[in-house]
Amino acid sequence: MTLSTPPASRAAEILSRPIALNGLTVPNRIVMAPMTRQFSPGGIPGADVVSYYSRRAAAGVGLIVTEGTYVGHDSAGGSSRVPRFHGEEQLAGWAKVAEGVHAAGGTIVPQLWHIGMVRKEGQPPYPDAPAVGPSGIRLDGTEGEGRAMTRQDLDDVIRAFAEAAAAAERIGFDGVELHGAHGYLIDQFLWAGTNRRTDAYGGDPVARTKFAAEIVAAVRESVSPQFPVIFRYSQWKSENYDARLAETPEELEAILTPLAAAGVDVFHASTRRYWLPEFEGSDLNLAGWTKKLTGRPAITVGSVGLDGEFFRAFAGEGAATKGIDDLLDSLERGEYDMVAVGRALLQDPQWAEKVLAGRADELKPFDGAALKTLS
Repeated sequence: MTLSTPPASRAAEILSRPIALNGLTVPNRIVMAPMTRQFSPGGIPGADVVSYYSRRAAAGVGLIVTEGTYVGHDSAGGSSRVPRFHGEEQLAGWAKVAEGVHAAGGTIVPQLWHIGMVRKEGQPPYPDAPAVGPSGIRLDGTEGEGRAMTRQDLDDVIRAFAEAAAAAERIGFDGVELHGAHGYLIDQFLWAGTNRRTDAYGGDPVARTKFAAEIVAAVRESVSPQFPVIFRYSQWKSENYDARLAETPEELEAILTPLAAAGVDVFHASTRRYWLPEFEGSDLNLAGWTKKLTGRPAITVGSVGLDGEFFRAFAGEGAATKGIDDLLDSLERGEYDMVAVGRALLQDPQWAEKVLAGRADELKPFDGAALKTLS
């Protein structure tokens, strides 16, 4: 099933507008959303990763946010095939990715990631490293493997994010995105369900934001003033789709304001379905509220181009294509500024090109098998 799609002229006119993100000018409003792929043995992105991202840039994606990349902290990850953003070979591989995307006409930022208490005992790349988090509590509320972070742990992780950001600028990336969503380490501090600390890093929503704000500030200090810092966050968690950081706009403002003050240039508001309102009494989605409350540019994301629940994809189910008339309406009203496309772009590297040219009838419906390839 293909739903209504706007004429090529309207899609092109709205989505093709350049946008300034701090000192970076992105050629259009289409973003490639970060998606974990695990095609980097030893944490090193190879020629296939270069081609994977470059193909999307060549087909009209304005800004690419890479898959999550582990920062330089032993407890940051849980796979030897997820790329790392530290180490000589790893950074050399990423430099080639940035070069390839630029040659194709796009811009690119790495997503910097620490998984925190999602890590399991004995996992690579550093099997002896413990899982760490704000209170040693997993997303399901249990206390098991892992421990609460000490002051030294906090300092080490903050430093790891700052060093990765500095490396990104040094090797030619256009900015960085900090992964503060989906129940990973930064989000574990933001969410009351996993943050039960009684020190300055726990308590009310503002206190729970302290760790994230310190990471943002350290990153901001480590890069040039014009280098964009993007912060991705979500209400939902990977194991709890009903979790919420904020029940009201006022609670959300209390969380986002310290992050903006610390140096976030752009917020990337992750939802499961972008077309759903976030709070009662308003049609604004999470990205819309984010822009309204902070004044910062906002990226919307959540099943863009898919007519179905996004988590079905991970069970191997397909999803029909969905029209983007409502998306264009919201962009035209200025509710948010950019749109990130995930699985639809994973399935069809030419998604942006086809949408901009009004060739929606050529879009490929998502097939879960695409998750197993790097096409």
